[in-house]
Amino acid sequence: MNGTRRRRSAAKVTRPAAAREHRGFRAVGVAVSKLAAPILARRGGGVLVRLKAEWAAIVGPDWAEVSWPTALGRDGVLKLRVASGAALDLQHRAPLMLERINLFFGRSAVTRLTLVQGPLPLASGPSRPVIRPLSEGEAKALDRRLSEIADPDLRAALAQLGRAVNGGQR
Repeated sequence: MNGTRRRRSAAKVTRPAAAREHRGFRAVGVAVSKLAAPILARRGGGVLVRLKAEWAAIVGPDWAEVSWPTALGRDGVLKLRVASGAALDLQHRAPLMLERINLFFGRSAVTRLTLVQGPLPLASGPSRPVIRPLSEGEAKALDRRLSEIADPDLRAALAQLGRAVNGGQR
């Protein structure tokens, strides 16, 4: 072979036609979901996300008003933010809450609760009191008092105030 090397011909690798057509930009969502799926599976598979989304349905509206899931550890420890007044009662009812959570998931997703007292992140504002409708005599008396007021906007505002004050008493 007189000192020259023979080049081996490289085998030409051809990709399928569908892969050749998609050169350029691609959607990032597919790539991200392929990367994120194993990470989410290791960290509970989105259990905390499902807990937060369905919290009121899982524990009931009474407990949902005074508690909120904040973190879920790898060992199944659920960290709950609890309103101060309900922490002791919730501590005594923790086995019931664990049972409800695990029943929702169909497996033992949460093994223990950790309660942290403090304000809830989604605290609802104070609810408005229910105002009873005025009796016929009360409504007529209110109308008589407001009949001398000439401005219709002021009269309507005072009538609304009068119904709230009189309807809230008893």
